Amino acid sequence: MIGGLLTGIGGLAWARTALRYGVTTLAILLFLLSLRRSGERAGRLAEQLETMEKTHDAQRRMLEAATRRPRSRDDLAERLRDGSF
Repeated sequence: MIGGLLTGIGGLAWARTALRYGVTTLAILLFLLSLRRSGERAGRLAEQLETMEKTHDAQRRMLEAATRRPRSRDDLAERLRDGSF
């Protein structure tokens, strides 16, 4: 029954034209929605990358500070006496 209706409608020229425009419109709409979703995903990834860069920068600065620290109490006392702390 449904197949017969679709065949009958598909035989009309104006129905085929309307169907062609409808399918084209649907394809464009789906493409735009896909672009939006990928743009949102790219934005989240960029934000995540920025956060990771800030974290790595802070860790790098902490490690650099740790390399300059006094190794023992004697070294600390020496630096305090010299005024180079």
